[in-house]
Amino acid sequence: MTDTRFATRLNSFASGAHLAWPDHSGKPTMMMMAERAASVPGLTDLDLNYPDHVSEDPEDIAKRLQDLGLLINGFAMRYYTNPAFKLGAFTHPDEAVRREAIDLTKRGIDAARAAGSNLMTIWLGQDGFDYAFQADYARLWMHEIEGIREVCEHDPECQISIEYKPNEPRSYSLMPDCATTLLAIKDVGAANLGVTLDFAHVLYADEQPAFAASMIARHSKLLGVHLNDGYAKRDDGLMVGAVHTLQTIELLRQIRRDGYQGAIYFDTFPDLTGLDPVHECEVNIKTVQRMLKVVERLEQDNRLTGAIDRQDAVSAQSIIQELMMGADA
Repeated sequence: MTDTRFATRLNSFASGAHLAWPDHSGKPTMMMMAERAASVPGLTDLDLNYPDHVSEDPEDIAKRLQDLGLLINGFAMRYYTNPAFKLGAFTHPDEAVRREAIDLTKRGIDAARAAGSNLMTIWLGQDGFDYAFQADYARLWMHEIEGIREVCEHDPECQISIEYKPNEPRSYSLMPDCATTLLAIKDVGAANLGVTLDFAHVLYADEQPAFAASMIARHSKLLGVHLNDGYAKRDDGLMVGAVHTLQTIELLRQIRRDGYQGAIYFDTFPDLTGLDPVHECEVNIKTVQRMLKVVERLEQDNRLTGAIDRQDAVSAQSIIQELMMGADA
C-alpha cells in the first residue's frame, strides 16, 4: 500500500457551514464542499453520491475537481429520488419501481464512467424487511440477485461493489454481513462484482474486520475500504482508531497482505456534532499513516509471525504493544 490514496465522504464538509460560508444561506453546493475538502493536506480523492452530487455534466465535474487537485475515487448510489424506494429498490414488490431503481443505477454507472471512474458502490439499505410475514424471502432474494446481475452486465468494465450493513433504514437488511454478501456474489456470478468493507458496519455485524477482509479476498475481491469507528451498536461514524485501534491496525495489515490497492475512504460523520471537517479529515489521514508505519514494523518483526503461527495471544499482544508504545525503560 505504497503511495496510499485517501478519499472522504463529501457531505462531511457541510459541517459548520455557517463558519465556512458566513454569507451563504441554505445548504452548501457540491463544489463548495469539494473546495473545502481540497484544503485537507494529503487528501487525494473524493467519492460522489449519485444522483445527489451529479447535477451537472460528470466530465465537467471531474475536470473542476482536478483543478482543485482531487480525483474521483468512485460513485456511490443513493436511492432517495422516489419515496417508494423506502420499501425497496431492487426488491420493491412493484416491478415498475424495481425497474426505476435498476435504470437509475445504470445511469449512475454511465455517469461514473464519463467522470473517468470505474467504481460504483451500491449500498442497498432499503432492500430488506421490518416484520415477520412481511416478505417472501426467496422472492426478495431473487429480485436482489437479478437486479445486481443486471447492473453488473450493464458495463463489465465498471467495478460494482456491495457495501453491506446489518440494518438501517430497514430493521433487517438483505445484505447484513460478510457471509451473506459473499453468497449473493456467488449467486450473481459477475466478474466485476466485489465488496466494500465499512469498518463500523462490520463491527455491529459482530464481525472482526480483518477476518471479514480475509474472507472477501478468498472468495471475491475487496473493492473499497471505508474507515471510521464506533461502539459496535450502530453506525457511529467516529474518527479512525477512536475506539478500536488494534482492530484497525489488524485490518490495515490484512488488506496490505492481500494486495489491496484502492483508496482508504473516510466514512465519518463530523457533521453530526459540528466538528471541524477539515481538521477531522486531516487527523484521520495522519492516524492511518501512523498505523501503516506500525504495520511496517509488525511485518518486519519475526516474533509476531511466530506468535500468530502458535496462536499465542499473550505474546502477540505484548509484541504489538511494544511496537506501538515502545519497550519498557
